[in-house]
This record gives sequence, C-alpha cells and structure tokens, in this order.
Amino acid sequence: MPPTHPPDFEHAIHTANIWLKAVSEALGTEDRHLAHRVLRTWLHTLRDRVTIDVAAHFAAQLPDLLRGAYYDGWDPSAVPIKYDLEGYVNRFVQEAKVGADDVPRIVPAVTAVVREHVSPGQLEAALEQLPHDIRALLLQPTA
Repeated sequence: MPPTHPPDFEHAIHTANIWLKAVSEALGTEDRHLAHRVLRTWLHTLRDRVTIDVAAHFAAQLPDLLRGAYYDGWDPSAVPIKYDLEGYVNRFVQEAKVGADDVPRIVPAVTAVVREHVSPGQLEAALEQLPHDIRALLLQPTA
C-alpha cells in the first residue's frame, strides 16, 4: 500500500511538480533533476541579489516546497550580495552545474516560467533591483 500524505502536502507536491514540468518543457528536456537545479539556482541568485523585503515578498508567491528551496541556505544578514553579470553567470554555472554557454538560454527560459506562475508585478518588482546587465540576461526573449 503506497504511503498517504495529508491533502495539503499532496497539493504542495503537485504545485512544485507543475513548476518543474514547466521548467523542463521550457528547457526542452525531460531531466527533472536539471530542471530542479536550474530553478533552485535561479531562485537563489535572485534572492541573494535583492533586499530582504523584496526577497520576502517574492517568496510569498512561491509554492510551499519551492519556498523551502528558495530559503535553503539563505543568510539575510549578508544580502544583497553585489555581483556583476560575470559573477552572476559564474555563480549560476557552479550552483546549477551547467556550462557558461548554456546560461543565456537557461536563465530567460526559467524567468518566463516564473513569470507565468507568480502574481503580475511581483517578478518585475524584484527584477527592478538587479543591475541592468543581469536583468537584461533574465529577460532575453526565449526561442
């Protein structure tokens, strides 16, 4: 007999899976581990570059399980971390375990998925705090 979970936990799993499926589809892969790594990295790189208030308001838009991933390892006393585009790409490569050449394709795809799943204006409020070059990378048109 399979284990049963409370309905709210089932809902949290289902919602996180919707996001992961959307990221997988946006990346053109069936690798859910890759989808999870890049979504988590995208969330962490945003979280660490914005103020505590903006990070908390953005987190409120996330499904429960993704909110846990978002806050995992966060040190609010050390944010915002100032890094430029090169620092952003280097961090993304290290945390997501992808190639630097893949970042310009991956990041905008994840941004598009996040935009579809959060309340209008929430993503833009967070992105406004990013330097222009990082924001431009996140908002590149996707193929």
